[in-house]
Amino acid sequence: MLGNYTMSKEKSGLFETGQVQLDEVANILHLEPGIHSILREPMRELHVSIPVKMDNGEVKIFKGFRVQYNDVLGPCKGGIRFHPDETIDTIRALAFWMTCKCAVVGIPLGGAKVGENVKVSRFSRFELGEEQKTT
Repeated sequence: MLGNYTMSKEKSGLFETGQVQLDEVANILHLEPGIHSILREPMRELHVSIPVKMDNGEVKIFKGFRVQYNDVLGPCKGGIRFHPDETIDTIRALAFWMTCKCAVVGIPLGGAKVGENVKVSRFSRFELGEEQKTT
């Protein structure tokens, strides 16, 4: 049955859930194994450490990720997600699903996503400006 994704967070991450979805669809569509293999993994990932000078003079380091999942249909498209507990797993999954959404509706773009470990509400206007200069 397609669409039975009741995996617990401890057993599986979001990206693994996306891979399970892809595997099921690939089986139904009899997708060529080589294409299936390409679609199971992101094309490119970037992990960064972003230094931000805070209002009190302290420099804090924030972690960030960019995933370009697949650009076979065109340039990679995706948004930015700010969350204090952001993970590469979530960003991979969101980039994967953006790739799928663009392909399904015929938009000539690939999928991407950027994530950063920050809680935006805790930044001053100045700190937020400094942080955004680096992303």
